[in-house]
Order: sequence, then structure tokens, then C-alpha cells
Amino acid sequence: NDDQWCRAMRGCLHFREVKYRIYDRFYSGEYHRHVVRQTARHDGRNGNVLNPNGLIPVLETNDGPIFETAAILLWLADQHKCNFPEIENNKRAYGLKWLFFLSNTVHSSLRILFYSEKYIDTNRNKDFLKNINSQMKNHLTLLNLEVGDKIYFLCNTPSILDIYLCVMLRWMKLYPINNTDWFLLERYENLKRICQNLEIRPSVGIAAKAEGLGQTIFSNPSYAKPPVGRAT
Repeated sequence: NDDQWCRAMRGCLHFREVKYRIYDRFYSGEYHRHVVRQTARHDGRNGNVLNPNGLIPVLETNDGPIFETAAILLWLADQHKCNFPEIENNKRAYGLKWLFFLSNTVHSSLRILFYSEKYIDTNRNKDFLKNINSQMKNHLTLLNLEVGDKIYFLCNTPSILDIYLCVMLRWMKLYPINNTDWFLLERYENLKRICQNLEIRPSVGIAAKAEGLGQTIFSNPSYAKPPVGRAT
């Protein structure tokens, strides 16, 4: 499943040049106080004690473990004072509402799309997925309009919104393996531009190389082929 949730976190860590270590993986970076753990499974079984829901990702910090993608991204941005408006910045409210739109609306819909069998009987799955696909198109149209002709979502430099959004756009192209025909990035030219702008940044290239993701990891993604171990 391309380690979907954890890859967003690792990309963000590389973006900030934060050292980290991956557990239960086939390779690791240097130890830092930020730790990405991948011991839980998406279905909640064998979950670790860091997240009572038994899901990934979890980021272990000196302040304690943090789970939920948006919470981790926002914590990292605030800790390192970059890639998101600080509390006194009048753009923070704008950033927050779109961060939680990505988290509560787009990401939540994607989870249903990826794991539809958890939400509805398989006999009704086809119509259900058609409805979710339609919702996703509406979400992307809204985001495309909001981005407009900006270089990135918030300003001329990348933010956690761009990282989160582009990783999810990658997932839409690849998953579920038998249900991606609904998505075509070319329909959303402003979102595609952000993908292309982000994927050429050196920090993204480092993360992509470590994961075996290729060069066009957002605008024209392919399945992971990690240089060490295997994609899980």
C-alpha cells in the first residue's frame, strides 16, 4: 500500500532536514528526537501503544507521541518555525482551515476509497465507490480553484499544505489498484503545477531516492521500489 501515511511524514522530515529514525523498516536514518514508527497495521491489529487506535503514522517526540497526519505536520511546522504561518501571522487562519479541509474531508474520503470494504457490504461496493469518486472530484475542483495561479498553496514557498496535498494526489493516481480511472491530474492544472514545483526540490529528491519513488513522484507517480527492503 506504498506506506501511504508514513511517506507523507518522511517527506516532511526530509523537507526540514530533520534527522529521524524508522523502526521496523529495512533501513534507517540517524537518530533524532523525531521518530517515525511503522509497527501498526492499517486495520488496527498489532497496533503499538503509541497510538491507541493502532494505526500509522505516529511521530515520537520529546513532548510525547503524536498521531494524526495533520497534527504531526502542524507540530513539525510550529517546532521548526517554517512551512506554515506562525500564530501571530494573519495568514494562519487561512492555512488552518485548508489544512483541516485536507485532513477531515479529502483524506477521510480517501481512506473510505482505499478501504471501502470496512464501510459497506461488497454487494453494494460499486455504487458506493462511484459516489466517493464523485465527491473526490468535487474536492479537487474546489482546491484547484482555490490555488488559482499561485506558485504554492499559501505563497511562493512550499508549506505543509502542499506536502500533504501532493502526497494525496500521488495516492489517487496509484490506489486502489483497480479503481483509479476516475482521477486525472491534468484536469486540475493548478494542482499539477504545485506537484511539478514541489517534486523538483532537493529535499523531495532525497526522500524519493530513499524510497525508490522515481523523479516525478507527484505529477506522474509510479509504485515504490525502495533500494533496500520492499514496499509494504
